[in-house]
Amino acid sequence: MTGAGAGDDHHGLMGRRDWLRLGATGAAALGLPACAAREGDAPPAELPPLRAPAGTGDADWDDVRAHFLVEPGTAYLNNASIGMPPRKVVDAVAAGYRAMAELPARGRSDLSDRIAEHVVPGLADLFSVETDELTLTRNASEALHLQSIGVALSPGDEVLITSQEHPAGRRPWEFRQVREGIRVNEVFIPSPLPPEGEILSRFGDAITPRTRAVAFCHVTRGGHLYPVEAICGLARERGLVSLVDGAQAVGQFSVDLTSLGCDAYSVSLHKWMLAPAGTGFLFVRRDARDRIRTAFAPDATPEQPQFGPPGTAAFPVRAAIGTAVDFVATLGLEAVEARCRFLSDHLKSRLTEMSGTSGVTLLSGARDRSAPGSTIFEKEGLDAVAAVGAIEASISSHIDEHQRDGHNAIRVSTHIYNTMEQVDRFVDALARTTG
Repeated sequence: MTGAGAGDDHHGLMGRRDWLRLGATGAAALGLPACAAREGDAPPAELPPLRAPAGTGDADWDDVRAHFLVEPGTAYLNNASIGMPPRKVVDAVAAGYRAMAELPARGRSDLSDRIAEHVVPGLADLFSVETDELTLTRNASEALHLQSIGVALSPGDEVLITSQEHPAGRRPWEFRQVREGIRVNEVFIPSPLPPEGEILSRFGDAITPRTRAVAFCHVTRGGHLYPVEAICGLARERGLVSLVDGAQAVGQFSVDLTSLGCDAYSVSLHKWMLAPAGTGFLFVRRDARDRIRTAFAPDATPEQPQFGPPGTAAFPVRAAIGTAVDFVATLGLEAVEARCRFLSDHLKSRLTEMSGTSGVTLLSGARDRSAPGSTIFEKEGLDAVAAVGAIEASISSHIDEHQRDGHNAIRVSTHIYNTMEQVDRFVDALARTTG
């Protein structure tokens, strides 16, 4: 992933004063040495130091919350759709685009170096894989298509998916079903999730002699947590390729991709990982490269698998992934998970209090079967789609609907920057909201 121009005598790794004229905030966000700001630029507001909070309460996270740019009075409770990057990440993207605008060739080269030397190694370390097992993508949808299209299948071969897959996880297989004559077999998984033993039994019963791969999500759109390691173990025992949609998982809790045992794993980094929009990656295990191959390069080899689409990438956006990784790593994923769980537990407690008087039914399952930050529930007589707009208009709180899996549900996804007061304000407004 080394950029062009590495041999240029004038090339310097993010260090030339005439290369960038940025304020200290933007330069530091991208890992650049600070340069003088342009005349007339207002100095950025000083941020509190970023450090791992001592506890899970709101006061413990006040300094972290100061790093985000959300409009005052707005509660963003829809992180599972797209995350809210901190100011450092926003500044890093801006710094990268200015570099590309002022000195395009050098800007591209230096950003490419940062991606190769900082971004990819940082991701590999965070997810416990080797750097050559990762391919950067625009999002999980692109990665899911690449991993699906890369599995060697013949007409009549079957792929097993679940009833709770996101359309981005389902559509690549439907594409191959129409174009190539493979068969997509769906196993029904109830919502809320049953115990692990029943899930494995349902998978095992749905596997046939023609099954070649299993594809499923780590965390469902509704926040249900699948037993990934156990399902991948079952697939391995049956000689099947295992492919996982991790869009709703990474950034909420620690994910060790090597330990999970999957052959491929697709990620969106612009949700819980707080990276810029349009970022993700595809993981393909080294020893799965003979069964999952590139859709692009006829000269690909197991040593050089070339999974990524060719052409110019959004270098400033990809370089800023490193800033998001550093941000999350400084806090610690264990602390992030505990904070997300603290807020969702508070929400679930408030919703449970309403169950007897306001017709609220909590649909999120037990702690070992639910992700830390996403909560789904129904309210009797309330249309979930209509409620999204009504809540935003009344209290400037952003939520999402979950009209699927047999539910007419609302989804609330709380992240580290939310507060108990925002949760309480939402629940109070929900109590007043009708059909």
